[in-house]
Amino acid sequence: MSYYIGLDLGSTSITGLFLDTHSGQVTISETVENKTCVNSPDDLARGRSEWDIERMVGLCLDILSTVVAKCGAVSVAGLGVTGQMHGMVLLDAAGQPIRPFIGWQDRRCEEQMSGGGSFLEEMVALSGEGFDRSGCIPATGYMGSTLFWLAQSDLLPPGSVACFAPDYLVSRLCGTKPITDPTNAASAGVFDVLKSCWNSELISSLGLGEEHFAEVYPSCGIAGKASAAVSQATGLTGGLPVAIACGDNQASFAASVTDCAESLLINIGTGGQISTFVAEPIWCNGLDLRPFLDPGFLLVGAGLCGGRAYRALRDFMQLVGTELFQVVQMPDLYERLNQLATGVPPGAEGLRCEPLFAGSRQEPQRRAVWSGMSETNFTPGHLARALLEGLAAHFNRQYEQMKQAGVADRTVLVGSGNGVRKNPLLREILSASFELPLQMVSYSEEAAVGAALCAAVASGEFASIQEASRAVVARSEANR
Repeated sequence: MSYYIGLDLGSTSITGLFLDTHSGQVTISETVENKTCVNSPDDLARGRSEWDIERMVGLCLDILSTVVAKCGAVSVAGLGVTGQMHGMVLLDAAGQPIRPFIGWQDRRCEEQMSGGGSFLEEMVALSGEGFDRSGCIPATGYMGSTLFWLAQSDLLPPGSVACFAPDYLVSRLCGTKPITDPTNAASAGVFDVLKSCWNSELISSLGLGEEHFAEVYPSCGIAGKASAAVSQATGLTGGLPVAIACGDNQASFAASVTDCAESLLINIGTGGQISTFVAEPIWCNGLDLRPFLDPGFLLVGAGLCGGRAYRALRDFMQLVGTELFQVVQMPDLYERLNQLATGVPPGAEGLRCEPLFAGSRQEPQRRAVWSGMSETNFTPGHLARALLEGLAAHFNRQYEQMKQAGVADRTVLVGSGNGVRKNPLLREILSASFELPLQMVSYSEEAAVGAALCAAVASGEFASIQEASRAVVARSEANR
């Protein structure tokens, strides 16, 4: 069997697709905007990020229904799921959500505790070197951090269990309790990436119990089978195997890279990541070490610096047009900004931008900086060019950190995500910054493709995710 469905529950959009592993082609793809945020304007101003997880599941079921209907009589061999990492939904003993899903962009853990420090600072003070084996430092929006906030706020009921949004979706598809895999579990910030289990000592030092975390199973396994109710609601074949959900960063890497040892992947969506595969753990301050879907790890420079930074400039230009000139109907400002930026020489005539509008994982209070501004380079085109060059420089600095930590030079630069795909000028700037040709992924929804590849491994068509990537992605490239 060579037909699989991949589902990506993203923070901006939700995508379902139909992958033919024999040809490497995506023949059906459906995407809807994830409009399930339940925050009031005041909550958003406070940095809250809360979502209706049941509405998310409903959107996923609708997409599955559409994809299955378009598949016709073709027999599907399995379903894979991926989605946004770090955030969490809290469930009661019956598996029902206690409160809204808290997303990865939530900033409540930066708030001050009664003692004066922030919740994140208190976590570090309590645990110190306990985070050394987590592969990342604690950050606001991570499951471990949010659970700590809930516990300190007396909002963590006994017997409750936290799980990731994709894991909750799989549990609803199969009618089973939520389980997770190392690629998602590591995004909680309290996982031992070397032992591939929850870090019980670290969890205990934070005043939490391991019972609040879902059980961890190996990646690319079968979580269960589609329930009768889900089959009836979507048209999925009864008993269809559903793979354990995986992290979207790892799924995207699997669908983008055919040569792990030589490739560097830059993915830019709402946020941005630069990732490369390492067979053995490499620790580097400021970079995440994440379990991969096969033995080995991804060394990742991850952060809030991505498409949302360019969106901030777009929104500012929109605001100028509306408030100063009462222009409500704007043209495609992204396209116009790119046109203007293309007319600006490299280097933006001395204008520099550090596009950290929302801070960074390591320095959440840090903000964007513009420097070198003069009377001649203070134009929309210069601002756009400097911001895009700032994004490229940000990822390049992280690559230099990787090399200083022991990563060999990579010879293949791969780009993915709509932030790169829809911006030819950014592609040009990235290629110049890394002094490598930029190869774009043939798939437009690489995370969902990676989820389908996981289902193909779980169903036994491939022995490993790297084998699946080499075969399917190469076929896709050949048939492009």
